[in-house]
Amino acid sequence: MEGAPATGSVRKPSALAGGPKARAHTGARWGARTKGLFLKALGASIRGNVEREWFGSPPHRATITRPRPVGLAAHPHDPRPLDAERGRQLLEGVLVLDGGVLRLGETGDPFDQPSPTRQFAIALHGFDWLPHLMAAGPGASRLALRLLQDWRRVFGTWNGFSWSGERLERRTFHLACAAKALAPEASDAEISAMALDIARGARQLLKASDAPDRKLERAVVATIAGCALTGKASDRLIAVGLKKVMARLDAIVLPDGGHASRSPEAGLELLFDLLTLDDALGQRGRPAPEALTRAIDRLSSSVRFFTLADGHLAAFQGGEAVEPRRVAAALAHDDHGPRPPQSAPHVGYQKMQGGSIQVMADAGPPAIRVLSVAACAQPAAVEIVCGKDRLITSCGWSPEATGANAFRLSDAASTVSVGDGSAGRPLSGWRAEALGPWLVDGATQVEVKRHDVADTGVWLDVVHDGWKRLGLTHARRLFLDLKADELRGEDSLIPIVAGAEDGPRRYLPFMVSFHLHPDARASLARDGRSVLIKGPSNVGWWLRNDAVDVAIAPSAHFDHGHARRAGTIVLKSQVRPEKGAKIRWKLARATDH
Repeated sequence: MEGAPATGSVRKPSALAGGPKARAHTGARWGARTKGLFLKALGASIRGNVEREWFGSPPHRATITRPRPVGLAAHPHDPRPLDAERGRQLLEGVLVLDGGVLRLGETGDPFDQPSPTRQFAIALHGFDWLPHLMAAGPGASRLALRLLQDWRRVFGTWNGFSWSGERLERRTFHLACAAKALAPEASDAEISAMALDIARGARQLLKASDAPDRKLERAVVATIAGCALTGKASDRLIAVGLKKVMARLDAIVLPDGGHASRSPEAGLELLFDLLTLDDALGQRGRPAPEALTRAIDRLSSSVRFFTLADGHLAAFQGGEAVEPRRVAAALAHDDHGPRPPQSAPHVGYQKMQGGSIQVMADAGPPAIRVLSVAACAQPAAVEIVCGKDRLITSCGWSPEATGANAFRLSDAASTVSVGDGSAGRPLSGWRAEALGPWLVDGATQVEVKRHDVADTGVWLDVVHDGWKRLGLTHARRLFLDLKADELRGEDSLIPIVAGAEDGPRRYLPFMVSFHLHPDARASLARDGRSVLIKGPSNVGWWLRNDAVDVAIAPSAHFDHGHARRAGTIVLKSQVRPEKGAKIRWKLARATDH
């Protein structure tokens, strides 16, 4: 790589080194980890079965019914943007949710007929349609009240699907935010039923253990629900919910504002909920705790950090590239917030900003245990925006992409992959059913060095142990040249135990992938090595490299859980684990195009 120090200068960090004793110790730890996972999964499976039986029983239903709420109080404001057109479509008898369509007519009941997709059903039972319907104008409240009655008639007592997971959480949230606005059109009986729905949903959220990764989010929703109600039910929910929020807040919202799951989108959605909670507490005359205000400030700064030059959010670790309108809505409360730094060391990301090129790099280990249900085995992955064009990205996988856990593996992002494996994997089988699809065997140690040289450029070194099972360390070196307006990269695989040549020689495929955004296109030059990339602005960028082989392969990019066609540039070589290997590459503007 021109202008870069030799690969040898990226030394094997001592923390990542190891010999036979270290490998034996690693094997012992792996065995203990496997046993520990088995026991955790067994315990979670037993607990889940017991809870499902208990939650459907009359005694439990009675416990979440009392004390009954007296009425409605606050009207919490959710700052998420609304689509009144979707609401008007529903008024006309067409329900559109997550890419699915259900034609209801004037009196159709969406809860008493099959949903077109599982995603549609999740959004339907989460009442994702309610805020959009409320923005649709005359007739919206009356239709909303009828649909609430339709849901209550079929699912109001108990249902394993409707009363668990994000369906319960979002339904309780949306209903708490809409109930006060629905009240003028509602009868006393309808108001009483809505208030009870909110109280029961909030209490169930605080009791269930089916989403341990969302304990904070559930406590926030339960507190908002308490603010929407009056009476003892309100006071108890606010007290219990707020206590749980305060207990979890600093563990989930990191000092730099990142979400502990490391998903930029998760941080954005939590910010929306905390802003709603802050508004609800204010309406009830309760000052927001200082820790809540600090968390909102930190999350706002983080959203600014993760917003790239195309206006979308960076898509990493189970988060998608959220549209600019939604990002702007999250930051509208603080239009003049401070400019965020270029580094977020606590959540583990680095941003590099040049004249035309902007780079976001994943520079931390993936989340572990309960927070890893959407984590991806993609250490050192990058997203690259040139001008306003997002050219290089990842597959953008999110949990909405049901059954697509393969897109959480290394080769689904713009990083290195070795052989046919991955630097970590999601759980499968009964363990995944019990615990959720935790990510296991991922990188545990990531070392980052950054050097900003004024008027010259930015150096970034990321070294991780994600390929330790193959005896290799991956070192990614990036240099963003401010004067030349180009990005130079070097991906090295370094033996953990150098020079060990016992046994037959073994060669493994070694690939550096660059996933193209669906709006970008690439073509291979006549030399069979250089690749010309163009985005919507039609400005060309050359990706040059010293790989043995270069190919452009079909790929997918997820948008709200739905796959779009895209492509991937794959730089190919081979590596001997005892010797290591490297591939160098450079992205520069195509001045002749």
